[in-house]
Amino acid sequence: MEYEITPPEIAERRARQEKFVLLDVREVWERETAAITDSAFIPMGEIPARIQELDPDEHIIVYCHHGVRSMNVAYWLRQQGYEKAQSMSGGIDRWSREVDPAVARY
Repeated sequence: MEYEITPPEIAERRARQEKFVLLDVREVWERETAAITDSAFIPMGEIPARIQELDPDEHIIVYCHHGVRSMNVAYWLRQQGYEKAQSMSGGIDRWSREVDPAVARY
């Protein structure tokens, strides 16, 4: 499984109702500014303390603002045995540009 997945690929998977967790790892103020519907939320700094909230057998797609933090989290999760962790390339900014322009850009 690749480390990154694109926003359009995620949108297609959602349309097919595939099962996965879309995990927002941005800060609270960022989440309040813009969010993707039905995504889980654990700020990046809280992931190690809250890892038990995530199922290592599930497909977890991590997103942030531009894709840097989410890649770090996806990489770290894989190191912890979460083999199906991926990062959304380009983050919520790319999601807004390519999938859902109703999601605010900041």
